[in-house]
Amino acid sequence: MSDSPPSKLDFDVIVIGAGVSGINAAYRIQQRLPDKTYTILESRDTIGGTWDLWRYPGIRSDSDVFTFSFAWNPWPEPTTLASGEEFRKYLTQSVELAGIDEHIQFKQQVFSANWVSLGRYWEITVRNKDVGDAHQQGQEALQVFRSRFIFLGTGYYDYEEPFQTLIPGLDQFEGKLIRPQFWPAEYDFADKEMVIIGSGATATSILPAVAKQVKHVTLVQRSPTWYVFATQHSKLASFLAAILPTRIAYRINRYRRLAQAHFLVCLAKYAPRIASAILRRRTLKELPEGVSWEEHFQPRYNPWEQRLCVVLDGDFFQALRSGKASVVTDSIETVTKDGVKMVSGHQVSADVIVAATGFKLKFGGNIRFSLDNVAVDATKKFAWKASMLQDVPNLVFSFGYQNAAWTLGADCAAEVLIRLMRQLEKQGVSMATPRLDPKDAQMEPKPMFSLKATYLKHMVELFPRGGSGQWRPRSNYMADFWSSKWGDMKTDLVVE
Repeated sequence: MSDSPPSKLDFDVIVIGAGVSGINAAYRIQQRLPDKTYTILESRDTIGGTWDLWRYPGIRSDSDVFTFSFAWNPWPEPTTLASGEEFRKYLTQSVELAGIDEHIQFKQQVFSANWVSLGRYWEITVRNKDVGDAHQQGQEALQVFRSRFIFLGTGYYDYEEPFQTLIPGLDQFEGKLIRPQFWPAEYDFADKEMVIIGSGATATSILPAVAKQVKHVTLVQRSPTWYVFATQHSKLASFLAAILPTRIAYRINRYRRLAQAHFLVCLAKYAPRIASAILRRRTLKELPEGVSWEEHFQPRYNPWEQRLCVVLDGDFFQALRSGKASVVTDSIETVTKDGVKMVSGHQVSADVIVAATGFKLKFGGNIRFSLDNVAVDATKKFAWKASMLQDVPNLVFSFGYQNAAWTLGADCAAEVLIRLMRQLEKQGVSMATPRLDPKDAQMEPKPMFSLKATYLKHMVELFPRGGSGQWRPRSNYMADFWSSKWGDMKTDLVVE
């Protein structure tokens, strides 16, 4: 690859990923920087990212749709959560509405991005999946794009590999083993004995979705989780939708939900006993007769130390009360050929096991980044405004929240990109690089993830680090929104 400046860049910005983050960034670019060119490179053959790939029963947003949807395209219904199918349709409608679909290149797998200092541009190497097989026959399958900026909308899930939790004896099981992210569409689980291993959001949404069809479903958990209850059809949201134009009703509901979420997080942080008591009292009302709160529903941690699991219209507990579902709280001694044996000696029969134990994570879609062909290790870098990598120029990445809608953080990152590009153009320069001040060399690193979920603990080292000041990780949307839209864009940022 050449180190000489190209006569012309292919694009001002290359957005990688056509999921929620990439679509939102594309809209912001074309709205706020109409004279700039961009394209979206998507490795799959359709938009949606996680929302198109994951098809397990009951998949839905675990944040309300007013904050999870795009601020520029109001969610059309006065509902609280969206099913996977509903959100896929919404994303398709969004890209068509904004004309973003005309800028997407599908089946373009980015596997390296090299910053060329001499020309001040990114050189992005892409494999076209349509001609990947032909490459073996001597036809070229690689293509190089050049752009001034990169926006990473790759999310943080590994689409190819599941998270491999160590479950003793799993290889002995003679029934069907399912990983939720690879749920087989053709599999018929009717009248089967199903065991779901895990107690997070995935398990919470799968259980009520399958309970009516299976013979019985048992959720096996090592320890309980906190549940928060939501109503799909809010009376206030429905009232506002009936009397106000869609966009106005949407904005009111959006701000209302933002305020509610912020209050709940603050309550859990500063008054955990009160938050715990509120959640406990609500859960006790839903428990089937004879089911122990202390044994199965009393978590060992405070609310929001791990993400709360959303129960929609009480569906999880309705399944328990129906007798078609149950919960076992114990450590697994071993999986047997026909079920799961607990440490207590209790045996849970199973025709199918669903391993809902978390997802494998990765940063930047496993793209190999380099500066003048010298590899960049993102795990050794701090994240500036939770959106840019230390010492890496003109690269903005999307990162969301664990205690709020991912889209909110993605929009903050898009705002950083827009302000950065405007700032450089105004100053007549073309390069901006976050640099750590020498006085901050001993800054204490903080994880980008603030939650303590087991699978996150094992993955946190795969991501850049947070710190303090301009380097603090995302934790509060209100503060991050202000910082990205009006905050300091000079400290620890070198422009040239």
